[in-house]
Amino acid sequence: MMPAKPILVTGSHRSGTTWVGRMLAAAPSVLYIHELFNPTLSRKNRGICRARFDYWFTYVSAANEQNYYREIRQALELRYNLPAKLQTVRSRRALQRAIRERNQFAQSRRKRARPLLKDPIAFFSAEWLAARFAMDVVVLIRHPAAFAGSLKVKNWRFPFSHFLEQPLLMEAYLHPYEVEIAQFAQKEQDVVDQAALLWKLIHYVILQFGQKRPDWLFVRHEDLSQDSAAGFRSLFARLGLDYSAEAARTIQAYSVPGVAPVPADEDQLFTALRRDSAANVWTWKERLTPVEIGRVRDRVAEISQAFYVETEW
Repeated sequence: MMPAKPILVTGSHRSGTTWVGRMLAAAPSVLYIHELFNPTLSRKNRGICRARFDYWFTYVSAANEQNYYREIRQALELRYNLPAKLQTVRSRRALQRAIRERNQFAQSRRKRARPLLKDPIAFFSAEWLAARFAMDVVVLIRHPAAFAGSLKVKNWRFPFSHFLEQPLLMEAYLHPYEVEIAQFAQKEQDVVDQAALLWKLIHYVILQFGQKRPDWLFVRHEDLSQDSAAGFRSLFARLGLDYSAEAARTIQAYSVPGVAPVPADEDQLFTALRRDSAANVWTWKERLTPVEIGRVRDRVAEISQAFYVETEW
């Protein structure tokens, strides 16, 4: 039995899912779980979930759920598998972290905490996750140029073959763009062009989700960034979370620069979240050249007009 109704925070990567997930997890009795579907984190997550994800954006549905259902359910039930985790431990410090993580899961389970899965890589499996585990779903949307600018800075390239190698995914969502995906899979393109296509594919599916799933919460990163206090208060209310004084302080500390010092023992991931959220909206204007902005805009135009108006370019 689930300790309490799980929450999924998803959308494209680099759309603020970590920020939003961590801030929602500031609510009392919410346990944050980080990216079960991420292939590079499978070793790190072994104590939480032993399912194997071979692709970026693995698609899970009723047709192939036998490979994933039991392990994901265990994670959302907050049943920590310490023996599995110990197989990956190579140092005393890692052992201490594993025991702390196991204890955190056990304590959260006793308190019937709500598991919050922050996972943009689970995006194409969101419908299955929501149906099988009765999850509340939050979908983040971010400006295509901001997404492209973020990927450019990190030089994060994408293997589009991972889509083509998943026939169930192509049939369910991406078949209208099969030719374009194949072109990018056959010959590696510039990272900005890759980002534009990836944004288009993900947000094409977000449009479908919006039509079929009126109970899901769709949030533009820019709107939340420009008024984080009001935006998070609304999200907390719609998810049935307690917007406590501590949660409000946490959100302010990680959204407005200089309002709170960084604790000496603060988690490194949390430190990276500290930002001027309002100013962060426009960093893409510095990261991309005018030519690159034009290329992104042209490639995503058929989809982006549903999310962003002329003046937001």
